[in-house]
Amino acid sequence: MAHIQVKPNESIDSALKRFKKQLQEAGVLKEAREHEFYEKPSDKRRRAAAARRRKLAKQAAQDATR
Repeated sequence: MAHIQVKPNESIDSALKRFKKQLQEAGVLKEAREHEFYEKPSDKRRRAAAARRRKLAKQAAQDATR
């Protein structure tokens, strides 16, 4: 789990911003969202395949503009 030390004279808002950034970089929020509801293995495969297709289409579009 990510943790931070609040620096002297640092506002709570800036410390919270640093903490949220660490959580984002560690992937904690993404993993929590993935485990929020049960997903059937077939649905996981379907979602992963759709992501691969989107990624390939995006790469093809970028290559076409070059």
